[in-house]
Amino acid sequence: MIGGRVLDASALRHVATGRSVYARALIWAMVEQNNVLVVPTTALTAAWAQIPTEARTVLEVLLGLPNTVLEVLDGSTAHEVGLLLAAASGPSELAVGHVVWCARQRGWPVLTAAPGPLRQLDPDVDIEELP
Repeated sequence: MIGGRVLDASALRHVATGRSVYARALIWAMVEQNNVLVVPTTALTAAWAQIPTEARTVLEVLLGLPNTVLEVLDGSTAHEVGLLLAAASGPSELAVGHVVWCARQRGWPVLTAAPGPLRQLDPDVDIEELP
């Protein structure tokens, strides 16, 4: 059975900037084990906007890995993510909703440095918090 992780914007930032050695080590271990890295495009967009220019090369390498899958927010997915956000008890960001939706669809944990918004949207979402 193939396993994987869903990366949110905070995880992408940590990988790109080298802020978390653990995140980079996990990425390479997953490559070696042929596990999937799911990158929701909304989280990717947020990460691109928040990382310094010199960190962008690392993000490009991550996106070029054979086990990286971009999860696009298309019309059907937008509808489902929108319903998820509408049912939330409080305000939530689009990228957070998209990440939670991806984690639910695949049954995989979210790699994150910011679990609060994810848990607020779905207390049952499986989280792997970066140290």
